[in-house]
Amino acid sequence: MKSLIAMALAVATLAAAQPAAAQLAKNSKGPIDITADEGETHNADCTAIWRGSAEALQETSRLRSDVLIAHMEVKKNKPGGAAPGADSGSACGEMVSLEAKGNVYYVSADGRRVHGDAGLYDAINTTLTVTGDVVAVDGQNVMRGTRMVYNTQTGEGRVEGGAKGPSAKNRPRGVFYPKNSSDQAATSSAATSSAATSPAAASPADKPKKAAK
Repeated sequence: MKSLIAMALAVATLAAAQPAAAQLAKNSKGPIDITADEGETHNADCTAIWRGSAEALQETSRLRSDVLIAHMEVKKNKPGGAAPGADSGSACGEMVSLEAKGNVYYVSADGRRVHGDAGLYDAINTTLTVTGDVVAVDGQNVMRGTRMVYNTQTGEGRVEGGAKGPSAKNRPRGVFYPKNSSDQAATSSAATSSAATSPAAASPADKPKKAAK
């Protein structure tokens, strides 16, 4: 079992390594804040495992799943350069990827959302790959498939399915609404309702008659 000092050094290395390369949020230089019910670190392979309602937050972008595994860059220590109590053979650098397992949910700063069963965030290429029953939502527009690659910086995505051909099942599917169609429908409905209840819209027969003298 690792000592408390070794565990503290590993956690400090993880916190220091996260901000530079990883960008769950577009053009963000802020740190990635990971929380969960429990966490553990492994200095030998430079990984940190977070279990139980795990969440990685950077500004207003977030990645949630049952388990998050942060993979850090493994560096070789120079002779005599290792910190006291740390592994003298290697050191951990910046986070290179973040693996998500179970009930994956990603939301970007502009409100785009992706759901799936598993995911892998590549910090170098700033891409999030989600697999399983994948659902991507952008406003009213919805796309479904079995695999989606989403670039967290450009907002571009690619959806793949489990089959090909006109009659095959599990093909990628998208439902898209024309621009402002919902706004026009809401405006038309409000105008119709207003006209129906307006006193000026009532016919002469609907107006109350004066009592006969």
